Formats: sequence, structure tokens, C-alpha cells
Amino acid sequence: MAEIIEDKQVFSLYEVSRSVKKTLENRYQKSYWIKAEMNKLNYYSHSGHCYPELVEKKDGKVIAQTKSTLWSKDYQRINKSFLKLLQEPLKEGIKILFCAKIAFDPVYGFTLHISDIDPNFTLGDLEREKKETIAKLRKEAAFDTNKQLKFPLLPQRIAVISVETSKGYADFRKVLEMNNWNYKFFYHLFPSLLQGDRAADSMIRQLRKIAEVSDDFDVVAIIRGGGGDVGLSCYNNYELAKEIALFPIPVITGIGHATNETVTELVSFHNAITPTKLAEFLIQKFHNFSVPVMDAEKKISTIARRLLEFEDSRLRNEIKLLYSQTQHLLVRHYSVLRLLKEALKHHATSVCLQETNIIISVLDKIKRAAETNFIRADETILEFKHVLERNAFIELEKQAREIQFIQKSVDLLDPENILKRGYTMTLHNGHVLKDLTTIQEKEVIETITKNGKIESIITKICN
Repeated sequence: MAEIIEDKQVFSLYEVSRSVKKTLENRYQKSYWIKAEMNKLNYYSHSGHCYPELVEKKDGKVIAQTKSTLWSKDYQRINKSFLKLLQEPLKEGIKILFCAKIAFDPVYGFTLHISDIDPNFTLGDLEREKKETIAKLRKEAAFDTNKQLKFPLLPQRIAVISVETSKGYADFRKVLEMNNWNYKFFYHLFPSLLQGDRAADSMIRQLRKIAEVSDDFDVVAIIRGGGGDVGLSCYNNYELAKEIALFPIPVITGIGHATNETVTELVSFHNAITPTKLAEFLIQKFHNFSVPVMDAEKKISTIARRLLEFEDSRLRNEIKLLYSQTQHLLVRHYSVLRLLKEALKHHATSVCLQETNIIISVLDKIKRAAETNFIRADETILEFKHVLERNAFIELEKQAREIQFIQKSVDLLDPENILKRGYTMTLHNGHVLKDLTTIQEKEVIETITKNGKIESIITKICN
């Protein structure tokens, strides 16, 4: 009851609180559907209860704020609904439509007892945020910017944004390192949060670090896996999506979920459903380069081998032809040499007989002249002697030159000189071998060289 102090009616704090409680209970007896933003969830794992902090904002400023309670049993039921519909748990930083009763306690003050939360409202809000992000990027002509970059022919240097302990990151490395074709990749981890309210800012910071050294990398891979389809709303963040869209080198993603693509995936150069598929995408790029190279290598090898075989066969035929023509020339010129030798001998004999006859004729003239006139005979003898000497000298010089020319020809065609130049002569039964049809396998042939002869047994005759 109220006290009177110095003519003033005074109520205790408890009385005021109890009055407020009674008034609220009488005025707000049923539950109400309320929309607000869950600023903090305040989940306590030991009890399973949550004490969400709810706010309403306008133009970025908080215009209303209150505490609430969400008991463990209700939280478990609501959380399952969120996971089923949104593929995300009930978490902080989302807008919710919840059913609650208004309560007031003298100790704990005003609070809302939440009994249910509609995940469809939150889903619509998240989809709205996603659509707004996409529309804003398209308006800024940034949505397809990263997709328009030229992808490296061999994406070997990879900047990875992930968590070191992530199963998806482990799968990604395993596929790259254990590929059956021994392709070599270099990757460097830029550790980042991958889900939650701080994930977008964490990934943006790492992207900016990579941008400073972008010349050292071919692509950026954002990898998340092993966590199921939970905590994906951060990948619809406008600032993160814009950072990826305008990144100077291609960004590829393997976020590891089977739901609709997030904005981050839509603006990236390429996205894969899992980190494993993303690693296989990179390996395929190496395939696209290496397979044509290997095919070209096989083609060049085949053509080269055929060319060598053709040239080897042609060379062997040329050698056979050269050998045959050489043997033919040797035999022919040997016969010519013999004829020239006989002709030279005959010509020399004829010249000697002719000169002898001239001398006899001259002597006869001298004898007759001597009989008629001794003095004239003496002069005639001297005159004829000079003439004879001059004619004999001229003729002998002429014959010496011819003999010298013939001797050079003989020397050139001499089998010994031909053998000295590296050629050989093959004999069969003491005769020069000219035709392969005259010999048979297992017969003995002789090969004449400049230093001696070689006896060979024929093992195979190739035409």
C-alpha cells in the first residue's frame, strides 16, 4: 500500500512493478506476431535456453530494443524448421517474424516469451537481400566482370581462402596432389572465417591481401566444405560479392552445398558444387592443354620415324647404286686402260720405225751426195743432222706429253689408287662380282681393300 510521506503518496518499486505486471497481463493476454531483427541470440549451451536481444532499425538507427526468452524445447523445434527450410540455423543478424507473449517481471523487467518463429519470413528476407545484391551489382555493371577475365592456360598458382582444418580444403588438396597425371600445383592458404556474421568481412580482408600480390597467383579459390548447407547467407553479402566481381584475377568457388547458388558463386568466374569438383576443374584445364600436346608429340614421333625409315631406305638404295656404278666404272676403265696401253705400245713402235726409215733415207741421200761432191755432202750431212735432231726433239717432246697424259689417266684408273680412296672390290671365285644373281647364301666372297683382303660368308642377300 502507498505511504504518505510529507503529504506525498509514495509507492514502493515492487508495488509499481507489480501494478505494471498486472496491467500488462490484463491488457495483453494473448500471443502476438511481431517482426524484428535478432541482434544477438544469446544461446546458453548448458541449459539450451536462448535470451535473444531484439531490435528494430530505421535508416540504420535503433528505434526499439527489448529482451526476450526462448526456452530450450521451443528453440530445438524452431531451429530444426530453419535448417529444413533455409539450410541455416537460427542465428544472429537476421530478420524474424515471431510469435510471443508480452511479460513483465518485477526483477527481470519487460520481456517477450517467444513460442514460435516463422522461417518463411526469414527466407523471404534473405532472398530479398540476395535479389537486391544482384540488382545492385548489375546496375553497377560489375556482375559479370570477373567472368569476362581471361582464364590462365595452366592455372598452377592458387591463392586459397579457407580454413586450414576444413574437410573441404583437405579434399581439394588431396585431389590436386594425388592426380594420376603428376600435374604440379602451387597453392597458398589465406585463412578466413567461412560462415557467420564476421565471415564476409574476414574473406574481404583476405581478398585484399591477395590483390596486393595478385601477380604471384593465377586464380583465387574460395573453399568451404564439410559443414553441410549451413551458414550461407554471408555469401550473399553485397560487399563480398562486389569484391569478388571486381577482383583482378579469376575467382573460383567450391562452397560445398546443393542449394541455389549464392551471389558470391554467381559473380565468380566459375563455381563447383564441392571442393573436390573444383580441384577436378583445375586438373581438366591441364588436360585441355596436355592432351593436344601429347597427341602432337605422338604425331611428330610417328612422322619422324617414317621419315627416317624412308630416308634410310633411300640411302641404302643410293649406296647400292653407287657401289654398282663404281664397280662398272672400274671394270670399264680397266679395259680402256689395257687398250690404251696396247695402243701406246703400237704407236711407239710405229714412230720408231718411221724415224728409222727417215734416218735411212737421209743416210742414203748423204751417201749419194758424198759420192758426187764431198764438200756438199759434208754440208748436207750437217744440215740433215740439224733437221733430224730438231724433228726428233719435237716428236719426242710430243710423245712424252702424250705418254705423261696417258700415265695420269692410268694412275687415276689404277685399281690400287681407287682402293686407296676408300672403295673396295668384291671377288667371287677370283672374278669381279657384278651381279647378285651369280652368288648364293653360304658362299665365300673376297673383299679387296687397300691394306689387304677380307673373306666373308654370305648370310643374307638383300635386293
